[in-house]
Amino acid sequence: MTSAKTTDGQATSSTSPASTVAPSSPSVLQTTHGKTVIADTVVSKIAGLAAREVHGVYDLGGNTSRVVGSLRERIPGATTNFSQGVSVEVGEKQAAIDIDIVAEYGVSIADLAGGIRRNVIAAIERMTGLEVIEVDITVHDIHVVDDSDTKTDDDPHAARVQ
Repeated sequence: MTSAKTTDGQATSSTSPASTVAPSSPSVLQTTHGKTVIADTVVSKIAGLAAREVHGVYDLGGNTSRVVGSLRERIPGATTNFSQGVSVEVGEKQAAIDIDIVAEYGVSIADLAGGIRRNVIAAIERMTGLEVIEVDITVHDIHVVDDSDTKTDDDPHAARVQ
C-alpha cells in the first residue's frame, strides 16, 4: 500500500496496481545471461516422436498428410518427417499442441489419447522447459490389420495363389 496526500493535505491510502499483480514467474529459457528461443519445428518434432512411442498409435496425420508422407519416403535421400500430423503454437513460456492420429483397431481411444497427452507433455516439458497448456488429439481413422500388411517382399517368385 502507498500513501498519498489529497489537495487539502489529508493522507489517504491506496493500493497501487503493481502491488496486486504477481511477479512473472522466472523462466528457464530467459536468464540474466540471455534468452533461449525454441522454434516451432523443434517442439513439433518432439511431440511427433513422443506420440509415436505410445502403443496403439499406427500413424500420425490425416489422409492427405499421410499420402504426402508416403510419397516423400519414396524419394531417394529424403528424410522422415517426424512432425507429420502435428501442429504447434509456441510462446515464450508455453506451448499448445494439436495431433492428428490413426489408431490401431481394438485400442481404447480414450486411454490412447490420455497416454499420448502424458507422453507428449512429459517430453516437451522435460526437453524444452516450456509449459504445455493443452494437447488436442483428433483420431482420423482406425487401422485394421489385413493380409496385405503382413506380406513380405522377400521372395518375388512366391506363388500368388495357393
